[in-house]
Amino acid sequence: MNRILLVEDDSTLAIGIEYSLKNEGYEVDVSETILEGKELFEENTYRLVLLDVMLPDGSGYELCKEIREKSNTPIIFLTACDEEVNIVMGLDIGGDDYITKPFRIRELISRIKAVLRRYEEDSYGDILISEDIKMFLLEGKVEKNGEEIFLTPIEYKLLVHFMKNPNQILSRNTILERLWDTSGEFVDDNTLSVYIKRLREKIEDSSSIPKYIKTVRGLGYKWDTDIRRG
Repeated sequence: MNRILLVEDDSTLAIGIEYSLKNEGYEVDVSETILEGKELFEENTYRLVLLDVMLPDGSGYELCKEIREKSNTPIIFLTACDEEVNIVMGLDIGGDDYITKPFRIRELISRIKAVLRRYEEDSYGDILISEDIKMFLLEGKVEKNGEEIFLTPIEYKLLVHFMKNPNQILSRNTILERLWDTSGEFVDDNTLSVYIKRLREKIEDSSSIPKYIKTVRGLGYKWDTDIRRG
């Protein structure tokens, strides 16, 4: 599930955000009102909500409160007001972050990824299991069919990123940014292909016909099996 709900009544801004997020591999539903946003949230499952504070039919704070009554889905406020009292209010009622307009789209995408990383690190158990692959997060160990697989630090971080985001298309840029965030080693677009090839050779029964890490042509990669927590 890689879907984001955007509640924003500025259509020009909403179009720009939607376009950029889709290029990052996210699905995006857009609403211009609290009422429509509430209906969309109740009908679908979202990974994150982008919520404007000032909307035609009320305050985004009210929708945040309603979401928090039934869900811990991460929420980032989009606000035209950077006064401390408003920022604190948004965070106190359940917002995870805020960004002040006008903002650069790349900054927003970085905030989204940072919030999702914090949320995912808090949400996952210590062991991730996907068919015959078992990852022990606290020990930094990976097993296949009960036998330990020895990975380099970057291979391990790459596998963590895939297994924490199953059945989602991850763009090459998204993966590169994640590896850059967590590693002192330089990884570029060319070396990423090498690392994915090496990781496949270690975890797949056949690296030429991968079961776990699938290539989605023109978009990126996807961990193509379900994950359960141990």
